[in-house]
Amino acid sequence: MSKVHLYDTRAAHGQVAAESPLAFSYHRSGAPAPQRHSRVVLRERAFLGHLILRGGAIVLDEALREVLGFGLPARPNSLSQDASGERSVQWLSPDEWLLIVPGGEEHDLELGLRKALGDAHYAIVNVSGGQTLLELEGPAAVELLMKSVVYDVNPLAFPVGKGVTTVFAKTTVIVRRPSESCWELVVRRSFADYAYRWLLDAGEEYGIGVQA
Repeated sequence: MSKVHLYDTRAAHGQVAAESPLAFSYHRSGAPAPQRHSRVVLRERAFLGHLILRGGAIVLDEALREVLGFGLPARPNSLSQDASGERSVQWLSPDEWLLIVPGGEEHDLELGLRKALGDAHYAIVNVSGGQTLLELEGPAAVELLMKSVVYDVNPLAFPVGKGVTTVFAKTTVIVRRPSESCWELVVRRSFADYAYRWLLDAGEEYGIGVQA
């Protein structure tokens, strides 16, 4: 019998009014709409499911393939995705990965993974409420990131499928490149407003627009 008590932390639709980590930021700092001259577009993908996985790579890979149909990334500082691109798992450290799925899937997914993992030594932690994901697109997205993070995000050094944890201004974020045109920032909820205001300021010269 499992000694782990599992709870679905996502309230049923309509029961509790949910606000994204940037809800107050839009009210206080505004959300300039993208214009024809905008060279960067920012959007928040709020309310996704974020799970931290820890354990042996072999058993976790097998469980993910059984439950989701794809496994762990093959190399450090990289991510793997399903065919739709809506589900991904990213290497964070030698025994730690970040799994991101559409909102609402995380509870059933955790149950499925725990069943597939059985008595293996592992940990699964639902951190969905503590993080949010920001997308950057546009011809100046790389320039904006170069002004914001210490890691080399030149596309020649940061190919599609790469993801790293790095310093962003005076905080840390996870920078990911899931496709040729899109960059992602996984930001802690407590620093979401700071990161948003930084991006608005640093992106002003590029006419940054926000799809709120």
